[in-house]
Amino acid sequence: MTSCFGYIRVSTQKQGEGVSLDAQKEAIQVFASQKGLTITKWFEEKQTAAKGGRPIFNQMLRQLRRGAASGIIIHKIDRSARNLRDWAMFSELPDAGVNVYVATESLDFTSRGGRLTADIQAVIAADYIRNLREETIKGIQGRLKQGLYPFKAPVGYLDQGKGKAKIPDPQKAPLIRDMFDLYASGQYSLRSLRKEINRRGLRNHRNRPLSLCGIETILKNPFYTGLIVMRRTGQTYHGIHKPIVPPSLYKRVQEVKENRLGKISTQHNHLYRGLFRCGLCQGPMSPERQKGRVYYRCQTRECPTKTIREDRLEAEILSALQSLEMTAEAAERLSKAWAAEENSGQLEAQRRAIELQIAAEEQRLDRLTDLLIDGTIDKSLFDTRKQRLEIDLAASREKLRSLPNPEQAARNRMQFLELMKNLTGLHIGAQDAEKREIVENAFSNRTVVQNRVELEPCDWLKVVKSGMCVFDGGLDRDTSRTGPNELQSPDSAFEKLLAVLDSQKHHQDDATADGR
Repeated sequence: MTSCFGYIRVSTQKQGEGVSLDAQKEAIQVFASQKGLTITKWFEEKQTAAKGGRPIFNQMLRQLRRGAASGIIIHKIDRSARNLRDWAMFSELPDAGVNVYVATESLDFTSRGGRLTADIQAVIAADYIRNLREETIKGIQGRLKQGLYPFKAPVGYLDQGKGKAKIPDPQKAPLIRDMFDLYASGQYSLRSLRKEINRRGLRNHRNRPLSLCGIETILKNPFYTGLIVMRRTGQTYHGIHKPIVPPSLYKRVQEVKENRLGKISTQHNHLYRGLFRCGLCQGPMSPERQKGRVYYRCQTRECPTKTIREDRLEAEILSALQSLEMTAEAAERLSKAWAAEENSGQLEAQRRAIELQIAAEEQRLDRLTDLLIDGTIDKSLFDTRKQRLEIDLAASREKLRSLPNPEQAARNRMQFLELMKNLTGLHIGAQDAEKREIVENAFSNRTVVQNRVELEPCDWLKVVKSGMCVFDGGLDRDTSRTGPNELQSPDSAFEKLLAVLDSQKHHQDDATADGR
């Protein structure tokens, strides 16, 4: 009997788990029995035939050319190849003395007519794949334009079926937000972030701990802000799924990544790591643990500044915050000033300013498209810049949506005054990451000179303490614009102080629940 190889193939791993491979194998065995052929070896492949380079298919061809078998039996023409390159190699087998059999059709590869018929079927199969690919791409493009993501949901979201938007995973979505918050704090490297977020229980789709590559993929994926970016084409679409991460937070994370603000590896997340410098040599005060205590050391060997204990830094920070607390008289004076300006339309002016900013960013997007059309920039640069502009635009729209109404603004003002009257209490009750944020936002210059700690308050804090500022919804000082009444609010210090307060309440609620 003539020895033959049997080749069976399905397009996907999932399909291979069904009956398709078994059905092909059975048909080939029946054909071999009828023709008096012996199958000496089977080649099974679970990969599409639309693309060349299939390893098992190529291995089979090499063995046939070496004379390992006299023939090859396939189930159908499209099981062997659906691209003309592979079919060209396969159709040359009869010229090398290899018999080719098709189990479901009576094709004679020893005749010109039989080979012509097989060639025509192969061309039809290749054309079918090309048409199928085009229609699939059209369908995908249609979904993307609708704001739908037609692929598997990223970690933190759940699939809801075809034609439906992804929804946040109630268990993983909060951890995704925590990951962005932790990295944006500048206190975590990718490695230490991976360790912390895996400790908190975030897992990938296979229910395994996240890898470094997985962490980085999540941090740079704008899908979590509501944007869909196709990596292969660079095209950007506005998704209709609910965002997990605010655009402003996503921007901060990208800045941390680009500026390499975090170390490559962080073994110990000491409280004030990276916040203090030596006032004499301007070198960093690096933390180290000795005999159960944390010290911050100047790394310049000959510098008169040596070390200072962390608890000493803490005491100096509390003392400085206490000196910056607003007195009851200043709070009352500021409250009256705000009351007198309630009808000044300042909030509406701020709203108009943000709207103008949004309009300017939209114009930049239009100009960017014109540059692409004119050939001034290439497609890759266009896609990169467009993605950044889309994130900026989303952040501006987020800021516009977050503007408080007059009633909420009034409540915010009163709450802010209470916070300013007890800055030390706010710092004492804060978590470590929140303490760092308070110090970063309260003091612009943080140095150690020999054994003396110097803390220079930020301009906004000086102005607020004087009781002479005008509240406009936020308190980030823009020092390039002089004048005690000009306060900016992209990421206002007010909002950050409130966030610390809210976080404290959250921790207290958790502690109460645990106690029960």
